[in-house]
Amino acid sequence: MTHMKTTQGDTRASILRAAQQILPRKGFAAVGINEVLTAAGVPKGSFYHFFGSKDAFGEALMRDYYADYLADMDRTLAEPGLTAAQRLMNYWQSWREMQSANDCQGKCLTVKLSAEVSDLSESMRLALKEGTTAMVDRLERTIIAGVEEGSLSIDSSARDTAQALYDMWLGASLVVKIHRDKSPFDTTMKLTRQLLHL
Repeated sequence: MTHMKTTQGDTRASILRAAQQILPRKGFAAVGINEVLTAAGVPKGSFYHFFGSKDAFGEALMRDYYADYLADMDRTLAEPGLTAAQRLMNYWQSWREMQSANDCQGKCLTVKLSAEVSDLSESMRLALKEGTTAMVDRLERTIIAGVEEGSLSIDSSARDTAQALYDMWLGASLVVKIHRDKSPFDTTMKLTRQLLHL
């Protein structure tokens, strides 16, 4: 019985992993379920065994994506031996590198899907909202730690600063995609340093 559950969990995870590789290139609406199942090496008839609909699949995909992303973010923002300001700047540097890559390898789903799925699916929009709010929560906590230790300072509230930084980086990522030019990240990095008085 336990073996069966593990196998089902592995199959579901394989489907979600395959989708995370395909969706950053194509978007949600353009990807067929069969394409994802083929990439995952899963029999075509088994999709609805794991997901009730494409919508439910999309929501599960976003929740799985944010669980992994937030775990990575937690590691970066808790790196020992660094100030909170250094950890924040390392996070933005990793954002820049990830969003500059030609193949994001499943790490660009917010940038790729936010505008598309927010209009298509309320459950996916809510999963995006929860995931991005959790990201801003982490930025806020790190900013507060930085203010307390004196490694950075801010002119607004920690929450407003965290939200402004997130919005600015998300916007820069979209402009980089439009222009196929990484210079918006240079401007955003400069403004990030200004907002944190670094």
